[in-house]
Amino acid sequence: MKKIVLATQNRHKFKEIREAFKDTLFEILPAFQFPNIQEVVEDGKNLEENSLKKAKAILEATGLPAMADDTGLFVDALNGEPGIYAARFAGEGCTYEDNVRKLLTLMKGVAAGSRKAVFKTVITLLFPGQEPVFVEGEAKGTITDLPRGNRGFGYDPVFQPEGSSKVFAEMEVEEKNKISHRGKAIQKAVEFLKVSPS
Repeated sequence: MKKIVLATQNRHKFKEIREAFKDTLFEILPAFQFPNIQEVVEDGKNLEENSLKKAKAILEATGLPAMADDTGLFVDALNGEPGIYAARFAGEGCTYEDNVRKLLTLMKGVAAGSRKAVFKTVITLLFPGQEPVFVEGEAKGTITDLPRGNRGFGYDPVFQPEGSSKVFAEMEVEEKNKISHRGKAIQKAVEFLKVSPS
């Protein structure tokens, strides 16, 4: 079984991604199993720069192939905010609930037809001695008025993807992975790794 290290301290994210790779030849190892990995400052200008920066840190610290993702939530009514700052929208050290609360406060009074948003994820795959490979996925949807569901993490309780009556937080992992931004990017990563000689 080949090993690849996922650049995340987020156990929820690790669980989702590990599930998607269960039928591949790769064993996904979380970064939180490697105490020597330094925390990366995500100061890139876009999702690609941030995901690449995290992948490089993993590769340098472990010597193993690395996989890193960065995700942004782009809300039309907020001129694209929170964008690449989605994880720290309510400030450094904020919780998922803090971010959702701030988002809903800013969206208060926005009509149903104007609550469109797009989730985007970029995944970087980095193998020793090779150029990075980028794959991406996106999910279009709307921001709900109130949180629903108790699954998932982040903005899942308030993001309702197009064509669904559920928000992400009301879906099982398998259902969410088929249509989510991260799920789509992960599937592209899985397909790449199936044919990659590394």
